[in-house]
Amino acid sequence: MIIRPAKTADFDAIWPILRDVFRAGETYAVDPRISKEACRDYWMTTPAATYVAEGQGGILGTYYIRTNQPGGGAHICNSGYVVAEAARGQGLARQMCEHSQIEARALGYFAMQFNFVLASNVGAVGLWHRLGFETVGTIPDAFNHPKEGLVDAFVMYKRLDG
Repeated sequence: MIIRPAKTADFDAIWPILRDVFRAGETYAVDPRISKEACRDYWMTTPAATYVAEGQGGILGTYYIRTNQPGGGAHICNSGYVVAEAARGQGLARQMCEHSQIEARALGYFAMQFNFVLASNVGAVGLWHRLGFETVGTIPDAFNHPKEGLVDAFVMYKRLDG
C-alpha cells in the first residue's frame, strides 16, 4: 500500500468511498445529500493537500489537510480521513494519520486539530488518543446521529513538533 498525493483523475474512485460515508450520516457533519461536484470541491479543491491510500484493488482510503483557521490561526491544520468499507480494520486510518502529520509539518503547520470527532465514533476517538491527540474540549449534543440521537463531539489537538 502506498500513500500519495491525489490526482484530479482519482476523484472518480474517491467519490464512492466518500459518498457512502457521507450518505450514512454517522461520522461527518456533511450534508448526506452532498452532490459529487460539491464533494469534489470540499475534498479536492479547498484543502491545502489531498492524498489517497492505494493498494491492491485501487484506492482504499483518502485524507485531506486544510488550514483550520485563517490569519493568526493558519499555523494549525485540520485533517479528515475516510477508509473504504472493504479496507476497514486493517490499520489504514492509523497509517494515513501518521502520514498526514509528516505531510502537515512539511506544509509548514505547527499543530493539527480535529474540530468535530463524534463521541459515538469510538474507534476513531481511541485511535486519535493512541496517536497522541488530546481531547481539549467537548461540545454537548453537537450531532444528531441517525441511530443514536444527539451525541457529543470532541475537539482534539496535537502539536506537530518533531
